Amino acid sequence: MVLAKQMDLDLVEVAPMASPPVARIMDYGKFKFDAAQKARESRRRSSAAQIKEMKYRPKIGVGDFDTKTKQVIRFLNEGHKVKITIMFRGREIYHPEIGKSILDRVAENAATVGKVETAPKLDGRNMLMVLAPDKRVVPKPASADAGTDTDVEPEEKLEVTPVEAVVEPPQVDIDPQTDQSEDGE
Repeated sequence: MVLAKQMDLDLVEVAPMASPPVARIMDYGKFKFDAAQKARESRRRSSAAQIKEMKYRPKIGVGDFDTKTKQVIRFLNEGHKVKITIMFRGREIYHPEIGKSILDRVAENAATVGKVETAPKLDGRNMLMVLAPDKRVVPKPASADAGTDTDVEPEEKLEVTPVEAVVEPPQVDIDPQTDQSEDGE
């Protein structure tokens, strides 16, 4: 007790049931603060990986496919798993090879940042596949000054030549009684 008061610290009983009881000299306030910080950090890290879902259809257009695939790649870069679902309607279910080809294209486009965790499988009217982030690839942190990179080359300017004159077709008068033009055509 005297030693703890001289050092201006607290005497904390660590194991009261032990024989003899174990006590430790420490700054108890700092100990509680550090424990709270570690608990907060572990909670933040444990909730970072979520499962995101992206839904596709067998008749998806090229633009929609590219947009959704970019989102999948963004989710993988952020460290999330991505569940990809192909939804079949009506007679589309009789052509699962179309859904499989879409899932294969998504996996191929995202191969640089993720890997297939669950292979494509048919589940009722849906075909599912799960992609997981590849641990070997280091995700790029999102920076606030991403648009101010000075190492980027300026885009090439395209030269546009204006059209000098628009050529209009000649006016031909048609006689409504004979449905022929007056030019004799």
